[in-house]
Amino acid sequence: MGISRKYWLITLGVFIAATAILIAMDRPPICTCGFVKLWEGEVNSPGNSQHIADWYSFSHVIHGFIFFALAGWLFRARPVAQRMGWGLILASLLELAWEIAENSPAVIDRYRAATMAVGYSGDSILNSLSDGGMMMLGYFVAARLPWKVTLALAILFELFTLYMIRDNLTLNVLMLVAPNDAIKAWQGAL
Repeated sequence: MGISRKYWLITLGVFIAATAILIAMDRPPICTCGFVKLWEGEVNSPGNSQHIADWYSFSHVIHGFIFFALAGWLFRARPVAQRMGWGLILASLLELAWEIAENSPAVIDRYRAATMAVGYSGDSILNSLSDGGMMMLGYFVAARLPWKVTLALAILFELFTLYMIRDNLTLNVLMLVAPNDAIKAWQGAL
């Protein structure tokens, strides 16, 4: 089930292109605090979405689960190695396109207005690329595990982050699409 070099090189190209776009958007390369942490555990801090991993990394792993399933459906007629390769490219394109959109002024303002991320200023480039890496981790975990185990992991991650920070992928999407004042108040009470 190995992915050929061609697909890896195209995926690398997607990451390089996304990095160039984020640089052109004037995103900070690392946390403006001036240092890099492996884990940022404070959600409502200036370091959130600035370092290598944070509570939202779990959501990006789930993106990988979802993108693996999508690739399996879209590329089902292709041999496994091609399905995996094209799926990885598609997953990287989708994930990094979101990272670019998420760091646009319009989406940053939307997060501030509609979610508990009142002081959100966008991601550092390091964090955006790490989010892409977390998605890839999820993609390859889903490739190796039975779908029921992957689904159970996704539910576990959602419940864990809901318990720990009153937020998760489901609430994040809900609050961006259809903000709810009661949910926002509940999230802010942490």
